[in-house]
Amino acid sequence: MIQWQKSNDVLGTVNRGNPAESGLCTLCRADCAGKCETWLSSLVGRKLLYPRDFGIVTAGSSNTCHVGASYNSLRIQGYNYGAYGVPKGLSHSPDDCIFPNVSIETAFGAKVKTTSRIPIMTGALGSTFVAAKYWESFAVGAALVGIPIVVGENVVGIDRDAVIAKGRIKKAPELDRRIDTFLRYHDTYGAIIVQMNVEDTRNGVAEYVIDKYGDKVIIELKWGQGAKDIGGEIQVTSLDYAIFLKQRGYVVDPDPTLPEVQEAFKHHAIRSFARHSRLGYTNLDSSSDVQKDFMKEVEYLRKLGYKRISLKTGSYGMEALAMAIRFATDAGLDLLTVDGSGGGTGMSPWNMMESWGVPSIYLHSKTHEYCSILAKKKKKVVDIALAGGLAREDHIFKALALGAPFTRLVCMGRGAMIPGFLGSNIEGALHPERREKVQGHWETLPKTVTEIGREADEIFAGYYDLQKKVGAKEMKKIPYGAVAMWTLCDKLAAGLQQLMAGARKFSLKELSRDELFSANKETVEVTGIPFITDVMDDKAKKILK
Repeated sequence: MIQWQKSNDVLGTVNRGNPAESGLCTLCRADCAGKCETWLSSLVGRKLLYPRDFGIVTAGSSNTCHVGASYNSLRIQGYNYGAYGVPKGLSHSPDDCIFPNVSIETAFGAKVKTTSRIPIMTGALGSTFVAAKYWESFAVGAALVGIPIVVGENVVGIDRDAVIAKGRIKKAPELDRRIDTFLRYHDTYGAIIVQMNVEDTRNGVAEYVIDKYGDKVIIELKWGQGAKDIGGEIQVTSLDYAIFLKQRGYVVDPDPTLPEVQEAFKHHAIRSFARHSRLGYTNLDSSSDVQKDFMKEVEYLRKLGYKRISLKTGSYGMEALAMAIRFATDAGLDLLTVDGSGGGTGMSPWNMMESWGVPSIYLHSKTHEYCSILAKKKKKVVDIALAGGLAREDHIFKALALGAPFTRLVCMGRGAMIPGFLGSNIEGALHPERREKVQGHWETLPKTVTEIGREADEIFAGYYDLQKKVGAKEMKKIPYGAVAMWTLCDKLAAGLQQLMAGARKFSLKELSRDELFSANKETVEVTGIPFITDVMDDKAKKILK
């Protein structure tokens, strides 16, 4: 098993725990005092694109982790001439062909186009308590940056204040809060996507959302995710709440209604309960059965009035991947998110995460292959978002290029949540009266933060940039977690622009698989991307001859 570097001396970053391929710790804590690359980027922004201590250092790449097939074993091709996709109004002169002029705006959708200022979206933030606690930071940040954010499954079902009668929602205060928070700052870029699983469908989430919000919301059907091959889970420590969830129709383990379980809980032998969702399509036996059922569901959503519908699928095998791509294409869906193993959530069974499913690089490579097959048949292939352990700007570039020309977005789960945690901790430390409201964990700022600054406008590199957008008066209302997300996204955007300029591609539509090469032969076999020294070798030899 590949062991990723725990610290990066060049950037001055350190992982608190064991780092994953994404560069994030395998266990990411909301109270973490730093300082992985994503954590530090949420404060200093694009400064972290460069080595630290300029003027007294030189830095060189370690070129590690080129073992096996992974995103880290893909390398980015640069060119020494040309400029493609130069934005309208600019020339091909060196004065205009500079990285800040690279256009990284993207759009997805079959008939109705949804634009995003940068080609990322959040993962599904559903019924986990982390998502609820930090939602304001996540949603305000996503709206201000101008990227899609996903309300995950089961938000209504676990809400004790929600009223559900005869299979239909009468009141859903938590779901309303999620949607309204995003719409407060939504400025046409980005979107809010509401996800549905089996329980959400039964409870009438689609009907409730369309009646209250109309076409302001994208509805998403959920087949699965990359972290696990069963439905979502949360953990609860209250017997009363566990019984409530059982009565709401969820699978709760152990069963809180059993006398022996209640007795064990009373004596602290059992201290918590796991709430699980149900598997979908359990009454179907073939892909053709699934297709009929899926098409019926899509048609029903369209009759309700939904103009934008998406699908999220997990890291199942190749048959399920082909089904997702083909069915989403035939149904004219607006987006398909393909989530490979390597991502993470709040409460997936750990050894299931470690051992099930198709790792991202394999699944994403097959996604391109299968999309290409449909494209050759003159199909208008559904727009794709790739997910599963992606967190840095090089990941964004590689995923977009690997899936080109079908990939429109890179979906970031845990990486997009870190600025929300960090900003809330800073806000709680600087403003104790807000600590409980923002879910801050710190009483004082740790050294990792005070090394940067002691007030918000010193700490966050993006503070005044964001203030310019919203105004000084409104800035006082922006949660620091959203400021941190703005700062992180600015770093990701600038880093992506630099990589694209180096590849001489000045707009996303120009990105192709030609911008990548494989660092080892196994990656060649998995991705179909040629080996480093094989790329353009024929052209090189023509020059020499």
